[in-house]
Amino acid sequence: MAGPPEHPDTAIWAWSGVPRPSLVGGNAVALLQGGDDLFPRLRDAIARARHEVWFATYIFHEDDAARAVAAALADAARRGVAVHVVVDGFGSLSTLPRVRDWLQPAGVRFEVFRALDRWWSWLQPGQLRRLHQKLCAVDGEVAHVGGINVIDDRHDINHGWGDMPRLDFAVEVRGPLAAQVQATARAMWARANLRHVWREEFRLLARSTAPVDDMRALLQRFRGGRPSAEAAEDMSPVRAAFVVRDNVRQRRAIERSYVTAIRGAEVSVDIAVPYFYPGTVFRRALVQAARRGVRVRLLLQGKHDYRLAAWAARALYEELGSRGVRLYEYMPAFLHAKVAVIDGRWATVGSSNIDPLSLLLNLEANVVVEDEAFAADLEARLESAFAASREADQRGGGGGWRRWLASGFVAWMANVYLRVAGLGGRY
Repeated sequence: MAGPPEHPDTAIWAWSGVPRPSLVGGNAVALLQGGDDLFPRLRDAIARARHEVWFATYIFHEDDAARAVAAALADAARRGVAVHVVVDGFGSLSTLPRVRDWLQPAGVRFEVFRALDRWWSWLQPGQLRRLHQKLCAVDGEVAHVGGINVIDDRHDINHGWGDMPRLDFAVEVRGPLAAQVQATARAMWARANLRHVWREEFRLLARSTAPVDDMRALLQRFRGGRPSAEAAEDMSPVRAAFVVRDNVRQRRAIERSYVTAIRGAEVSVDIAVPYFYPGTVFRRALVQAARRGVRVRLLLQGKHDYRLAAWAARALYEELGSRGVRLYEYMPAFLHAKVAVIDGRWATVGSSNIDPLSLLLNLEANVVVEDEAFAADLEARLESAFAASREADQRGGGGGWRRWLASGFVAWMANVYLRVAGLGGRY
């Protein structure tokens, strides 16, 4: 049995994150569209679990789709699999009692991240930093990552049921990245659990089925932002990276992955995201790409679930549209996808929006894939979405001084929000 970590750096990684992202080969990555694709694959993986399942999500609802996922988790726990589930205390606030009743009697170790179970909890600035990841890892061999919450595609919490499924994506990963996803999902569960039994949890992590020695070896392999020589030799069949945004060492990891890829773009940049209010560096990268002759397209919400978020995005329409960035609004249903394809070879799928909450506050997770076949698959689906969208009016929030006022007000609100959450500087 492995003992406790000898180096404090290893201890930090063991419960608060995973190694810094780098592209590694040997992965099989499948693109999944919506819960109709994801949930059957998710339930099948859980049904095949032999040792452990680690599950993290923002919303775990109580409709039939959520009930089926909960049943798979409970069945696994009953047959002796170690099942750990963590949900966000705000995203799943209204459904916590029902989900807890589904899972805990079966032996699932259920935790709530930043619970809002006391009135004073709402007054804590740290509550603005939410668990927004959607992760499932089984036996360190297969994992699912994306933007899809545990709720039916046709069900919106604020607007009820609709005829068309929301546009959303996830990936199924097999290979080296699955172990990294498991480390992160385990870290999120441990972080929620540590708030009341932190000593017990450090002992649990030291004795986990993923030994500390293995974690240390993984750290050595990925430290420094690039794979070791051994890892670099294995770059097939698919090169991919697991990119996490946390509040420890990887505070801007997802934003950097986007900006770096956009700066290197030569042909095209296609991004789909529901909540869009990037900072100056991100906006400048988009504009500079358009000036180089790169086709830059943004797919944003046409049907809005939150009016304030829509207003924030529209405040940037003229700034970006007048500089060559083409903006589209998705009309058939709600847009929830957080994906991008650049130059037909770089792609990302995950939970991170491109706004202050996702890029600077929430805990997020994306998978970056460098593979032409995967990128072509995602690009084809985005082309269908663009075709069903309308090109946005660049004037967005109205004319002249109204646009200037809207843009300034949104920028002021974003910076106030970040300061309340404990972040300094400008976004």
